[in-house]
Amino acid sequence: MVDITHKNTTLRIAVASATVTVSSEATVKAIKEGRVPKGDVFEMSKAAGLLGVKKTPELLPDCHPIPIEYTGFSYEIDGLQIHIQCEVKTIYKTGVEVEAMHGASIAALNMYDMLKPLDKGVEIGSIKLLSKKGGKSDLKTAANGLKAGVVICSDSVSAMKAEDRTGVAIQKRLIGLGLECETLEVVPDEKEAITSQLAKLAASKCDLIVFSGGTGAAPRDVTFEALSPLIEKRLSGVEEAMRSYGQARTPVAMFSRSLAGIYKQSIVLALPGSTGGATDSLNAVMPTLLHLIEVIQGKRHD
Repeated sequence: MVDITHKNTTLRIAVASATVTVSSEATVKAIKEGRVPKGDVFEMSKAAGLLGVKKTPELLPDCHPIPIEYTGFSYEIDGLQIHIQCEVKTIYKTGVEVEAMHGASIAALNMYDMLKPLDKGVEIGSIKLLSKKGGKSDLKTAANGLKAGVVICSDSVSAMKAEDRTGVAIQKRLIGLGLECETLEVVPDEKEAITSQLAKLAASKCDLIVFSGGTGAAPRDVTFEALSPLIEKRLSGVEEAMRSYGQARTPVAMFSRSLAGIYKQSIVLALPGSTGGATDSLNAVMPTLLHLIEVIQGKRHD
């Protein structure tokens, strides 16, 4: 199965449909009047569809087991066609499109089974996804034209006693999101060096400035102390999201003094110095954070 451990948990909704076509008005009348020998067609097909939704990962090998939190079925008769609609909801890391389509198709197949003694011309067709919501597909923010800068705060890396892996990983991630990110600076764990880079990158109109390192509790970890007095608006929710995401993956994330805020129209992030910690923090807030850049620029909140 595809690795989804890096994804955020969000509300996911999918609506799918299937169509059953009968060959005579008599079949439609039997359904409406409850005269189908095998029972109530709509209720039995709903029950079958519910089982189909729940058993999706048992039958399709790449589908993840998902905590299904709602499934609803509706029916509409249009001439000789019966339109089945299945809506599925979950709060999880991956979507429920296949579950909704499976539910609609199983409901249709059950309907076929119940109607075939009355009508030899029943057909199933047009099984399709109508809509989906949740995850990154909902984000309409584009990173094109947005500029980012990365600063690594590390005594050892600045003295060339250690190799910088974290800065390269951050830069690659931001470029992958569509941001322009040519600036990658390395400074020692000194307040003046850190604040100087903040002023420099803000003056160069960086929309996003990412610092990595110096957010722990060691004596030389001063990134938080250097940046926090200059932040004009703290983004506490962003900080909480980063720590919560990291804590779900490693217990030492609780030690991080990560920072998020706004400085002169730039979003500023201070992330852990480890490659894993910095990557986790970005996964927690990207690409959603790009929408905040538009808000800062005075655009609508839609």
